[in-house]
Amino acid sequence: MFFSRLLLPKITHCKIFIVALAWSLILAVGVLLTPRTLGQGQQPANQNPNQQPAPPEAGGPGSDVGPYAIPKKKEEPPPPPPDKPKKIEGMPDYSIRVDVPLVNLDVSVITKNGQFVPGLKKENFKVYEDGQAQAISNFAQQEAPITAVLLIEFASTNYQYLYDALNASYTFASGLKKDDWVAVVAYDMKPQILVDFTQNKRAILAALNTLRIPGFSERNLFDSLYDTLDRIDRIDGHKYVILVSTGQDTFSKINLDQIMKKIKATPNVSIYAISIGRALREWADAHGMVGGIRQTDFLQADNQMNTFARMTGGRAYFPRFEAEMPEIFHDIAADIRNEYNIAYHPTNTKLDGTYRKLKVDIIGPDGSPLKIHDQKGKEVKYQVIAREGYTAKHQVE
Repeated sequence: MFFSRLLLPKITHCKIFIVALAWSLILAVGVLLTPRTLGQGQQPANQNPNQQPAPPEAGGPGSDVGPYAIPKKKEEPPPPPPDKPKKIEGMPDYSIRVDVPLVNLDVSVITKNGQFVPGLKKENFKVYEDGQAQAISNFAQQEAPITAVLLIEFASTNYQYLYDALNASYTFASGLKKDDWVAVVAYDMKPQILVDFTQNKRAILAALNTLRIPGFSERNLFDSLYDTLDRIDRIDGHKYVILVSTGQDTFSKINLDQIMKKIKATPNVSIYAISIGRALREWADAHGMVGGIRQTDFLQADNQMNTFARMTGGRAYFPRFEAEMPEIFHDIAADIRNEYNIAYHPTNTKLDGTYRKLKVDIIGPDGSPLKIHDQKGKEVKYQVIAREGYTAKHQVE
């Protein structure tokens, strides 16, 4: 009994100790199994211990001293499509295209000595169409290769006519440059192409060498000129016809009025006419060998040559001596190689096939006629060479 009393306190103390120890074990196991210990106390086996933890995607700092995270931008909706223009009541729902014609005009300003006048400006030119002033849109002074047809009358049995025709033709050919395009056509009853357009001067001279004995005495100038204009009308750019002829026509199928209409309807062509046989005509007239009817024929022929040249912005020459030929073709070269190119949109935009008359004036700064002086300060006379008009068809050049 005494023994049991002595053991009871000890047993009680042991129970208390055992209970305390059990609670300690429970608390220790609980601490080890908390989420904080699983999330932060242990590292995954494959994670680099030196790697910095990624900042939160958004929402500010992860702690009081942690790095700041840039908030995500909110996805903005796409901008609304632009408003369609409001349709005006009464306006048609289609586009309008307007083709405005453009007139190109080549102009030469020549002194009475045949010298080209350079250095003129756009403001020095005044263009009139059917009496109405036109606004010049493009202007340039140019020196360019030529495209020309040498149209030769080769239809007389008189040696003087043949000699003059060949002399003029050879003189023209000798002044050609390497970039020039030239065709040679001879005519009597009908035109014959001796050489088509070429830049080979030897070929041109070889074609002239074939002109030795004419086969016919007829001179169908109108038919031959009509055919030539019809052929070169399909060639782009400005063209020239060097007409070496007496100006007479024997029995062409077309008449003078028809060839005039053809000249008016053919744009970008200038005719330079060189009369042949004039010295013989003057000698025969002086010796009373030319009657009134024959003399009238000669005057009409000269007038036709002048008209063809004037209508197209060219010039006509009536040499009496052989020595005049080099000077004549020097003047022609100055005309056709040095010129002013003027372009304008006509105020009359109708392409109705009507013939529009043109006039070009040279004016000074004050609007009065321009005065031109030579190197000595002496005033010189000059003339303006340009087409007299054009036909307003669907393509104006």
